[in-house]
Amino acid sequence: MLSARIKYLVERYFDNSATAAEKLELAQWIDGEASQEELESALGASWEAHVPQIQMPDEMSDRMVASFFGTVPIAQTAPVARVVRYRWWAAAAVLLLGGGIWWAMQHRPPQPVMVAGRAERYKNEVAPGGNRALLTLADGRVIELDSAGNGVLTQQGNVKIVKQSNGELAYEGNGTGEAMYNKMSTPRGGQYRLKLPDGTVVWLNAASSVFYPAAFVGKERRVTVTGEVYFEVAANANMPFIVKAGEVDITVMGTRFNVNAYEQEAVIKTTLVDGAVSVASTSTKYILKPGQQAQVKPNGSLAVMSNIDTEEIIAWKNGFFQFNDADMPTVMRQLEQWYDVKVSYEGDIPKRSFGGGIQRSLPLTEVLSILEANDVKFKINGKNITVLK
Repeated sequence: MLSARIKYLVERYFDNSATAAEKLELAQWIDGEASQEELESALGASWEAHVPQIQMPDEMSDRMVASFFGTVPIAQTAPVARVVRYRWWAAAAVLLLGGGIWWAMQHRPPQPVMVAGRAERYKNEVAPGGNRALLTLADGRVIELDSAGNGVLTQQGNVKIVKQSNGELAYEGNGTGEAMYNKMSTPRGGQYRLKLPDGTVVWLNAASSVFYPAAFVGKERRVTVTGEVYFEVAANANMPFIVKAGEVDITVMGTRFNVNAYEQEAVIKTTLVDGAVSVASTSTKYILKPGQQAQVKPNGSLAVMSNIDTEEIIAWKNGFFQFNDADMPTVMRQLEQWYDVKVSYEGDIPKRSFGGGIQRSLPLTEVLSILEANDVKFKINGKNITVLK
């Protein structure tokens, strides 16, 4: 019997009110536990109610379903009977973030994509990233967190550093005197979660780092980041929390926000999810409101964007790639970081614009197969991806 919870999640999704966590819960149900009858029951009413708002040609629906369920090659023009019969709910399942969801090519209608030669182009598989990080202690010792056992890893002064059963690194105890600084860094293909001494929770994306004291002392809590880091800051009005990213200082009391400070990106982006933060560059300062993003260029100039889709910005910490009108280089840069691969282009970079998302837990060949539904092809050879003409 279909649970009320699943019906609730489906309605939330189609009403555009589902959170990232709810989308992930629904995706896992569709991808792993749903029976055919449950899918029809759960998706039927909502699909019929909302399908007029979703413009999708029949051939696109067929290709989506075939690609998602693996029933026929994408290039096959006449889908098998099962695909035709269940097109409406299967397409709904694809749109509801199953193992792979609908990738919309905005610039032109999608064309049939031939998958012949896939085995020759995909020479090998590349596994997705995982929980991997290095912890560098104040005395220079380095701990590989992914291979370390649970429990107390070490002690600095009166503070114990503990790897918890959920994989999170936490600090226990009260430090006194001079602060001892630690650094957590993730490699390409790694991510990790950290609870700072004050209770602030930090998520590190791939190829990122955070430099922080083992105990906060003095009048402020100050950390330094590189790469992409998401914060849920513990409130303390008497001790402001300050994040330094490049030449940008972000000051908060208690809030949730994301910082993207990868060197290969043109600007440092601070996106506020909840609360308020002050973003200061070398030339100006601005107090963000939820849903706003501050973009600071290398010369210190600061621009503020409003009505940002914060779910898209923090999708990485919830287990998804998610794009909204993203071009090919933007998509491929994220794949480079997460799968620890190098991307090159055969000829000009294809003019594509992608919308939608996909689970970061999928192997690389599945991700590329979904992208190939948008009239683009790839070749994998070791850790090298080539985007073909």
